[in-house]
Amino acid sequence: MAETARPDPIGYLDDVAATRAGAGYKRYMLDSLEIRPGHAVLDVGCGPGTDLPALAEAAGPSGEVTGVDREPAMVDEARRRTAGLPGVRVLPGDAHALPLGAGSVDRARMDRVMMHLDDPARALGALRGVLRPGGLAAFAEPDWDTLAIDHPEVESSLAFTRFVAESANRNRAMGRQVPRLVADAGFEVRSVVNAAPVFRDAATAERVLHLRRNTARAVTAGYLDQDAAERWLAHLEGTGTFIATASFVIVVAANGAP
Repeated sequence: MAETARPDPIGYLDDVAATRAGAGYKRYMLDSLEIRPGHAVLDVGCGPGTDLPALAEAAGPSGEVTGVDREPAMVDEARRRTAGLPGVRVLPGDAHALPLGAGSVDRARMDRVMMHLDDPARALGALRGVLRPGGLAAFAEPDWDTLAIDHPEVESSLAFTRFVAESANRNRAMGRQVPRLVADAGFEVRSVVNAAPVFRDAATAERVLHLRRNTARAVTAGYLDQDAAERWLAHLEGTGTFIATASFVIVVAANGAP
């Protein structure tokens, strides 16, 4: 249980997007935005550019797609991956102070971004400022307090969830907070969906939840003792009836009149 090395962030985002659950919610977000040819589209926290090609295809050759990310490695990789796509640009920038003009985009998305931010409300204000009146935005966030993993030793699963919620993410309950924060920022909430993924095998869950690494970290942090952690992992990796799930809230909203 010595797997504590930090995973490659680009590889992790690619792994999540490659799962059935990842592909499914991303398609739902894309469809909900109702992107039309000629639209200007913004992806806040675009990471390595995972979603930029699909956005560019929807916006067509007359559209413009902008990805913004604060991490230089993500910006570089997104630029590399989209180098052959006309109308796509990737900019370094902070979600709290977006490098775009007021009312300059028709559609926007934030995918698992607010759970990492210092001030999600301020970021939503910045996003509303660059989105034209009536423009649509889609937001997707997990709620880590709801992470549930079946195990005969329920307390061990609850301890793992507490560690992930309290230690691995800045805003642990962001999923449930998104509708309220979006409405408070002046958006008109159009829909709220809980697209909770259900993982039925430990191998897929490992790609998303990093069970072994986070269990080792939970032991180090005092959430689990070593014996309980080893029993917990041995059962999860050896059972044929694995299940893990967590709330994953997707909000689609329109920019209200300024």
